[in-house]
Amino acid sequence: MSRPRISLLLGLALIPLMAGGFVFQQHESQQGARLLDQVLNIVSSRFVDTVDAATLYEKAARGLVHELNDPYSILLSPKELSSFNAQTNGRYAGIGMEIAETQGFISVQRVFPHTPAEQAGVQEGDRINFVDTTNTRGWTVSQTSDALKGNPGSKVLVKFSRPGVPELIPITFTRAVVNIPAVPYAIMLDNKVGYVPLLQFNESARDELETSITRLSREGARGIVIDLRGNPGGILDQSLSVSNLFLKKGQQISSIRARNGENQSFVASDDPVAPTIPLVLLTDGRSASASEIVAGALQDHDRALIVGTTSFGKGLVQSVFPLEGGYALKMTTAKWYTPNGRSIQKERKLLPSGEFVEVMPDSLETDSARRSRPAFKSDAGRIVYGGGAITPDIIVRPDTLTTAEQKVFNAFAPKTADVRATLMDYSLELKKTVRPDFTVPSTWREEFYRRLQAKGVTIDHAQYEQAGSEIDRLLSNTVARLAFGDSTAKRRSVPEDNQLMHALQVLKQSASQKDLFTIAQREQATAASASARQ
Repeated sequence: MSRPRISLLLGLALIPLMAGGFVFQQHESQQGARLLDQVLNIVSSRFVDTVDAATLYEKAARGLVHELNDPYSILLSPKELSSFNAQTNGRYAGIGMEIAETQGFISVQRVFPHTPAEQAGVQEGDRINFVDTTNTRGWTVSQTSDALKGNPGSKVLVKFSRPGVPELIPITFTRAVVNIPAVPYAIMLDNKVGYVPLLQFNESARDELETSITRLSREGARGIVIDLRGNPGGILDQSLSVSNLFLKKGQQISSIRARNGENQSFVASDDPVAPTIPLVLLTDGRSASASEIVAGALQDHDRALIVGTTSFGKGLVQSVFPLEGGYALKMTTAKWYTPNGRSIQKERKLLPSGEFVEVMPDSLETDSARRSRPAFKSDAGRIVYGGGAITPDIIVRPDTLTTAEQKVFNAFAPKTADVRATLMDYSLELKKTVRPDFTVPSTWREEFYRRLQAKGVTIDHAQYEQAGSEIDRLLSNTVARLAFGDSTAKRRSVPEDNQLMHALQVLKQSASQKDLFTIAQREQATAASASARQ
């Protein structure tokens, strides 16, 4: 048989096989549709409790999304979508407070600047007793938040109670669009090093960071530390714009690869505002998503030294698909990659409990664990590590509690609300008596212990005293923040921040970004040598 005839016969044979495959797939789809329809009909007609059709279909849709085993894919109800948009955009129509539940009351935890709450004199520690004419006793945070939000320009009456004030304080607020700051403050520390905490990537993150960097540069900063610890991410475009503040025009920032082949590459489109100033980024296990895009881009291009612990590892792209009835489907559609091709996504699995856990948790990596990960090269040839998440150039563990301190705070745990309320009430009293350079006297710790006992928080006094330094630190930070604001509180706590102190030390020894990497390589070699000797 000639070769062309064999080819022809093979080609003809493929036709029924391909057709058969299509029929088989179509048959499977029909079976799946019938299965779903049968289950819905039986549940609708025979389940012990009546479930209306709309609720039944919503539950089926939620179950389908849940069974994708993806922690970031979720069906959003109209109410959930509104909350999601407010959190993502960093703005909402309200009065400008962060609230929490303590001892059955809703109390003010933070007052945002330039908001109706700040203008009306609301204080941290105030309790919300009434919203309009409704008593809020027993309300959840979500209930209270929903009642306080509304259309810009609308009014809401809130009655507060305040320690030391015998009567309720009534305040009528005019709701306004509230901008939650991405950069709450920026300060100059010793040796002319600027410190900027970037809390989230909301719609103003790039502008706020640029303003802070420009001011610190004008004031003579010889190095900058940007703190991404605890930053969960936010708006994609903002992570690209923030990266562009430091990268050269045309440099790749990141790329995404989707199942349908719609891959995208993102590059810096503007000249950087800070092209040469030595830069350190602080990361930890809660630095995620947009934070990792920035850290990965600046690490690959040798523009920033990463210090701290390995980031969270959220390298998945979610798209929001509007649905009928005000619903929306937030679903993972692609993966993020750094400029040199490292995947940001850390592998996770779904436990029977519904919890997602890392397959190989390594937020505090040893040198041997790091070497087991795939190695990539930065622009300058430095080794950077893949396998998910962003591994710091210098791994610095945060300060940990001593055994005695852990025992005390474990004893506090069942009474967390009482401890928090007592701390806040006492700190509000103390804030009126201190200057910015105050120290914590032993009498404060003793009085705090007495008040805890009065609240039913029982703990052995000798055990409590063993954790004295941590109790003092807790009192110091809370009083300083309430009395003088976040920036002063941070200045006071710098010596207690092991990771920030390490960043300041390497910047002190460096005149350029290249110097920072030289120090990092030297520290890595020392760590590897110490590990080999063990």
